[in-house]
Amino acid sequence: MWDIDHTLIDAGGVTADTYAHALHATTGRRMERPVEVAGRTERAIITEILRAHDVEVSDRLLDSFYVALAEAFVVREAVMRERGRALSGAREVLVALAERRDVVQSVLTGNTEPVSVGKLTVFGLDGFVDFEVGAYGTDHEDRAALVALAQRRAAGKYGESFTIRNTVLIGDTPNDVRAGQVGGARVIAVATGFNDASVLGEAGPELVLGDLADTGAVVRAVLGVPDRASGDRWSG
Repeated sequence: MWDIDHTLIDAGGVTADTYAHALHATTGRRMERPVEVAGRTERAIITEILRAHDVEVSDRLLDSFYVALAEAFVVREAVMRERGRALSGAREVLVALAERRDVVQSVLTGNTEPVSVGKLTVFGLDGFVDFEVGAYGTDHEDRAALVALAQRRAAGKYGESFTIRNTVLIGDTPNDVRAGQVGGARVIAVATGFNDASVLGEAGPELVLGDLADTGAVVRAVLGVPDRASGDRWSG
């Protein structure tokens, strides 16, 4: 299960603009109090944004915000393509793992599903993951709860059991590490975001990598983290 932002891609700094657009589109208010977004789910981020701007939170408003956010990303796709990039090694690792019949790749991300698809599509990475069995920032406020949800979706589609033995979460923040630890996945942290290797190491993942540039090393790390004696299909 891949995190997206700062693990696979750099969105080119468009995220702040999309939140500001969605806030104004749904409430008429201007963004005055930005909030921390790294490693959090969309539901948690948007809830905090709304409360910080004295707006009462409701499920209906959250749904409207999600739609406005997706629309904002579509409008900014060209800017994201120009300013952003797939991170070094991301495509090569996705390709290498996609070629394995014993690996299912999906995403575990704070983004909404439409935004997740859009971001990976912009950089040509969408064809290597199964979005149907991913878990997204609209599914639950707590990122850790997304792990079990993704495992259930994968089990339902592939008819196999996905547990901590054969589930790998790859992300760039301490929140990603916590999600795997609490949710039931092994964790590989990559220091490609705002947290360096020492900070990630303190969070306690199974392994910390500097980046994804060494395809063989990343593939070996993914396949070597769970208990391979189980014979289960790998979920990464």
